[in-house]
Order: sequence, then C-alpha cells, then structure tokens
Amino acid sequence: MTLLDSQPVAVSVPRRGTKPRRGAGGVAGLFFVAGYAVLLLAFGIFPTCYAFYLAFTNDAGQFTGLNQFTKVAQDYRFVPAFSHVLVYLVMWLVALVVLTVLVAVVLRSQVRPGLSALFRFLYYIPGALAGVASVLVWLFMLDPDVSPVSWLLKAMGLDTFAAVLAPGDLPVIFVLIAFWTGAGGWMVVMYGALNNIPDEVLEAARMDGAGPWRTAWHIQIPMIRQWIAYMTILAFAGGTQLFVEPQLLQTASLGRVSPTWSPNQLAYVFAFQQGDFNGAAAISVFLLAIGLLCAGLLVSRSNLFRLDETR
Repeated sequence: MTLLDSQPVAVSVPRRGTKPRRGAGGVAGLFFVAGYAVLLLAFGIFPTCYAFYLAFTNDAGQFTGLNQFTKVAQDYRFVPAFSHVLVYLVMWLVALVVLTVLVAVVLRSQVRPGLSALFRFLYYIPGALAGVASVLVWLFMLDPDVSPVSWLLKAMGLDTFAAVLAPGDLPVIFVLIAFWTGAGGWMVVMYGALNNIPDEVLEAARMDGAGPWRTAWHIQIPMIRQWIAYMTILAFAGGTQLFVEPQLLQTASLGRVSPTWSPNQLAYVFAFQQGDFNGAAAISVFLLAIGLLCAGLLVSRSNLFRLDETR
C-alpha cells in the first residue's frame, strides 16, 4: 500500500440537475485540433475512401469485387516492384534502428553535453533539406565525373554513372539517401528519450557494476523501446511510399532505372500513362493494408500505447 492509498481523497460530485461547464481549456483544445482535423479529412480520410471506391469498381463505376486487385497482382511488374521495396525496407529499418540508437546512446553517455549539442545539430542539418533537394545532392555525389569522392567510387570499380546505378545497387543507394536525410532527426528524438530515463536508475546500474554498454543494452534500450517502435512504424510507412528517389534517378540516368521500380511508381504508371485509375487505387490499397498490418504488429509487440507499465 502506498501513501496515496492510505489517504482519503475528496471527490467533487456535481449536483443533480447541473451540467459540467466546458472550460476555456476545452474550447481552446477544440480550436487547436480543428485545423489538423480539417486537413486530415481533406487529404487523408476522403482520399482513402475514394481510393477504396475506385479499387472495388471499374471505370464505369460498376462494382467488380476483387477484380482490380487480381488484375494488378497478375501484372508482370507487380512482384518486382514490391520485392524491390521489401529489400530496401529491410536494409533501411535495420540501419536506422541500429545506428540511430547506437549514436544516441554514445552521445548520451560518452560525449560532454556541449559537444553533444553540436553533434545533434550537425546530424539534423541534412533533414532540413527537402526530399527532392537531397536526391539532387546525391546525384552529384554518385557521379564519378564530378563527385568529391570520385576516388572512392573508382576504387570500388564504379567508373561511370551507369555503373553506379546498377540494378542490384539501387536499394543501397536509396538507403544512403534516406539515412542521410532522415536519421539525424531520429537521433535527436532518441537522445531526448534517453534523457527521460531517471538518473537514479542509471546510478543504481553503475553501483551494481554495469558498464556503459551493459547499461545501454539492459536498461536504456528496453526503457525507450516504445520510441524505437514509434520510429520504426513511421520509417516503415515512409519507406513503402518510395517514389521521388527512383523517379529522379530514372530521369537522370536516361532510363537506366526502371520506371516501375517501386509500387508507387507502378501506381503512377497505371494512373497517368495507362489511364487506369482503378488499378492504381488497388495498388495504393495494397500498400495501405501492408502498412496497417505491420504497424499493428509493432504496436501490439511493443505496448506502444501503454501509458504506465508500473501500474
């Protein structure tokens, strides 16, 4: 029994016939979320509902059941597009989770606070670039003729831009672009999550003889696993939407990269080159179902929405 359990608690009960008044904070809260709710409906809920409508009908508006899904799944470009993104996602998520958490732990425990703030600022700078701008930067970096690291590319046997953009190397290139653009921001988030761990817990671990890495593995990482799951969910959702990077590389390489390398590119081809918006909607529903399934698994495994595990 705790001290709170042993003390009487006064509860204010409204009189019968009276209605609780909505305070100024409640009204302010409604105004605070109203803008987001409007944008969510306009650019999230309504387009999703319309995509479902298109995916289960034909161009005449007639209900066709699962015919659109069967049609796109039998397309010869469907399996390669999804397999490309699957390989990319595995590499991207492993690199993101391992390196982001590792760097955050090192900054938290091994680097002086002032120097740590400088490193976090430097890590975050690439994330300030827009997605298209970051791809253009990497186009410059990957061209052996103009790249500042051309000596490294040539040492790896990549003497031409076409050699760099070999089909088997594309997932690695996209992981490098995604990590350079987005990992810095997540390092800052993981660092903040580590700062929320009470100093008493870390001090107790040191008194028990745990070194920095043992403390990180058994104390710090388990205590921020919900943040890691949150990062993984958002990174997975963003990774399935891969479009700008392969599209720009496809244009810059004069067709050496497939125009249907990713599912989003395939949906774009269905919609704007073949005029098949119903098939494009079916592909988008496929992506939504995969994203929701994986997010549900991560949420259930990590107890993401559990507020207090000690209760």
